[in-house]
Amino acid sequence: MTAPHPRHRRALAIPAGLAVAASLALLPGAPATAAPAAEAAPATATDGTSLSYVVNVSAGHRPSATVRRAIAKAGGTIVTSYDRIGVIVVHSANPDFARTVRKVRGVQSAGATRTAPLPSAATTDTGAPQVLSGKDLAAAKAGSAKAEGQDPLESLQWDLPAIKADKAHEKSLGSEKVTVAVLDTGVDDTHPDIAPNFDREASVNCVAGKPDTTDGAWRPSASESPHGTHVAGEIAAAKNGIGMTGVAPGVKVSGIKVGNPDGFFYTEAVVCGFMWAAEHGVDVTNNSYYTDPWYFNCKDDPDQKALVEAVSRATRYAEKKGAVNVAAAGNENYDLTSDEITDPSSPNDTTPGDRTVDPSKCLDIPTQLPGVVTVAATGAKGLKSSFSNYGRGVVDIAAPGGDSTAYQTPEPPATSGLILGTLPGGKWGYMAGTSMASPHVAGVAALIKSTHPYASPAMVKALLYAEADATACTKPYDIDGDGKVDAVCEGPKNRNGFYGWGMADALDAVTW
Repeated sequence: MTAPHPRHRRALAIPAGLAVAASLALLPGAPATAAPAAEAAPATATDGTSLSYVVNVSAGHRPSATVRRAIAKAGGTIVTSYDRIGVIVVHSANPDFARTVRKVRGVQSAGATRTAPLPSAATTDTGAPQVLSGKDLAAAKAGSAKAEGQDPLESLQWDLPAIKADKAHEKSLGSEKVTVAVLDTGVDDTHPDIAPNFDREASVNCVAGKPDTTDGAWRPSASESPHGTHVAGEIAAAKNGIGMTGVAPGVKVSGIKVGNPDGFFYTEAVVCGFMWAAEHGVDVTNNSYYTDPWYFNCKDDPDQKALVEAVSRATRYAEKKGAVNVAAAGNENYDLTSDEITDPSSPNDTTPGDRTVDPSKCLDIPTQLPGVVTVAATGAKGLKSSFSNYGRGVVDIAAPGGDSTAYQTPEPPATSGLILGTLPGGKWGYMAGTSMASPHVAGVAALIKSTHPYASPAMVKALLYAEADATACTKPYDIDGDGKVDAVCEGPKNRNGFYGWGMADALDAVTW
């Protein structure tokens, strides 16, 4: 099995003390990229030739007897059925399963959710994440003694003033009645910055495609990525005098684990995650990943069409039940409005190969689905991050996601151009990516919901865009200063391809 393309938005854990040159070498989009040990592709064992499938039927009632019999006859076993949206999760070792059931009356679409056989529970240890060093931690805490009202590590968080979150916190920290669900690799709810705000009732493990409510099942193991824990801290790390501060430190955060031990985010897990959020009163979902194994899912492919349909049904249902869905735009510096894009990474669970796709017909899900808030990343100077995808009419809003310190250096006392977040085991560390931008917007959406508790998802999104600080195109965009244009921004100040409606504004979220 080849090393897969990172599913979560190529967020990199980098220790605070690294030199600028080292930081540049580890950033997505830089001339040389390297995944840290915690992000490396583990080896897997398989149980044979079984694949997982989604079968889409009419919503609102359990699968008909005809469909159930056809699934069994084709060698399929129903794992679970999300009757409210008409999505059935099936396992089968029959390579013709999808082709066979597509012909059955009542089946609207069906497709394999992966190209590799179902993995066993055995994986290799991927190593410990890199963290904020003890020296830098002590220095930040010593400096914070002079900053009244700040958490010890807040001085390192240049991203909070970038969206006026520091000013917003003087007015409101957000409501404990609002919950943001982190659909990700799992959340360590024992972290001292996360524990005070953790919503256990809205947390679950969805990796198998159906809810596992075992206590703690939402947590990442020691061998799994710290990505989800980092995201959760960015959103709602408590203002408790211990470590860092989240964008909305008074709201609740839940962990919905949809990334498997190998780091893959398969359709059945993503559908389960949105359905769980919908049924458990979640107000905002954060989605800093793309759904494997295809970076772009083309509707003219019957398998990929079924995956788009299944996740679309789940996101629509979650919004219908009151959730605002927020997603990262991606980290390849792609123009998502171009006529064609070369995707070298799909399918990432077997052997990827170059393919040319039209991003208007082949979708990054859930990022490009209707109704989903698509977030681009900016760096410490407020410019589009070197790696962030973009595109007028696709990107809705921008927020800090970090960038190479060589490209965008923050004002002191912050030292890194990356984003500080919580890590499993009571630690903190830096990461960068649109993965880090999306939770900033999820946090601002939570503040809006806190201020306007009866606002519908449509109203929350309208306020999110109306309150954003309009940001003009960066022209020319030569982020590395080599004299060559690195991306082209199109559109006016209040709606363009780099920043959408503009930079998210937390202060307006608690003021309007």
